[in-house]
Formats: sequence, structure tokens, C-alpha cells
Amino acid sequence: MAQSASSRRALIVDDEFLIAFDLEASMHELGFEVCSVASNERDARELAMGNPPDVVLMDVYLGGTRAGIETARWLKEVCGVPVVFVTAHNDDGTLERIHDVLPGAPVLSKPVYRETLAHAVSEAVH
Repeated sequence: MAQSASSRRALIVDDEFLIAFDLEASMHELGFEVCSVASNERDARELAMGNPPDVVLMDVYLGGTRAGIETARWLKEVCGVPVVFVTAHNDDGTLERIHDVLPGAPVLSKPVYRETLAHAVSEAVH
């Protein structure tokens, strides 16, 4: 049986509170019930294991390193959850690393606009 959009859950992983709050509001507007917000890779893994989301919005840089990329790979491999990257760092090296680790994962530049987010989430979960 297919899930209705209103019962879908998103996990937001971003170490910047205001960005995470804005993403959460956007996901609510898109009909998602946000399961949680994590600010680091450890919390993201624990939350995803405890209550698997339907999609993850993942910041690339967590705590000053590109830890979000490896965390996204782990979430995809272990939990089977699609990932949408959200980043202020869209340099060639970062984008290449993202596409090497998770080919085809949508990458959005901050600030994220709701229309762009809606398209990327739809692409990721289908």
C-alpha cells in the first residue's frame, strides 16, 4: 500500500539552526511530517535507524568537514533512504565528491527555494 504524502517523514541534517528551521518549514509546506533535525553525523545515523525517514536533506559540511557526504552514503546504503544535498559549497571538488559517492543525488545550493526543493525531493523519492 502506498504512503500518502502527508505521512511521509524527512530527516534534516544541518549544523546551522536557522537553515534547518527554514528547511523544516519548507518540508511541512510540501506535506512532509518532519521526523527530526540533526546537527551532526552521529545524531543523523541514530535518528534514521530509530525512525527511518522517506528522504534526507543533508548539508555537506558538518562541523567544518565534508562529513555530510559520507553520512549520506551510509544512510543510503544502510537505511535505503534517498538523499538531497543542500550546501553553500558548490565548488567543483565538492560536487565531484558528491557525485562519486552518491551518483544522481540532487544537489541544491543555499539558499534553497521552495520550488527547487519540491522538485529535488520529488526526484529523489521517485
